[in-house]
Amino acid sequence: MTDMPLANIAPLSALTIAGSDSGGGAGIQADLKTFAAHRVHGLSAIAALTAQHTRGVTAVNVPDVGFLRAQIDACFDDFDIGAVKLGMLANAEVIEAVAEAIEHHRPAHVVLDPVMVSTSGARLLETSALDAMRGRLMPLATLITPNLPEAELLLDRPIADVAAMHEAIDGLRRLGARGVLLKGGHMPGSGDIVDLFAEGSRVTTIAHPRLQLEAHGTGCTLASAVAANLCLGRSLQSSCMVAADYVHAALRGGYRPGRSNIVVLDHLGAAAHV
Repeated sequence: MTDMPLANIAPLSALTIAGSDSGGGAGIQADLKTFAAHRVHGLSAIAALTAQHTRGVTAVNVPDVGFLRAQIDACFDDFDIGAVKLGMLANAEVIEAVAEAIEHHRPAHVVLDPVMVSTSGARLLETSALDAMRGRLMPLATLITPNLPEAELLLDRPIADVAAMHEAIDGLRRLGARGVLLKGGHMPGSGDIVDLFAEGSRVTTIAHPRLQLEAHGTGCTLASAVAANLCLGRSLQSSCMVAADYVHAALRGGYRPGRSNIVVLDHLGAAAHV
């Protein structure tokens, strides 16, 4: 019996709606690398253009929202989309346009990475957009994946320890989040990095050894890896755990392509762990 040619197989696709990173380490570029590593066809709708490298963001340009919507509609018109990953959405107008598109197309899964601050500390989300993020996007998401500074902005309170992380999950769910993967990498200390996954009333701890490095694109990659695994048919909890393993493997193989000490993730090496 002859195997069916690969060209005749129509796999599920994953769509990223996010910002472009001219440095190639985060944003749309990291998302597409992650999808490819999981053998999921990657689609993209660019919500923002950034001029950036491993040392910081030097400029941001936000395309017309009509063109953003055209990109999203074109993807849904021709592809079987199993999951949507949302990344950098710079202002309330963009968030509203994306929310309307999600409500119209109703994808099975939406993974929201509420990007607000870059690795270098540059603010990537306008203050006026916080309410739109809370009120419009969070209730539409299957999962939100904030790091601690992002969760603090969403909740308007500090998160100082693991006990406060548990309280933060309750607060995020009261804002409408159905599933939460709260990332603990910004928590001070030399012990394991502890992330908390919550779905329903159950909270699961995901821990990995802390690596002594500064990295770029981990949040984008984690959310995209969750979306890819959802496309592959995994449960939400399994997708989060496998995605966290993928990011850890990509960090261990990370490299420094720029003139700073910032590490970019090794997606090709991490693909062996998928």
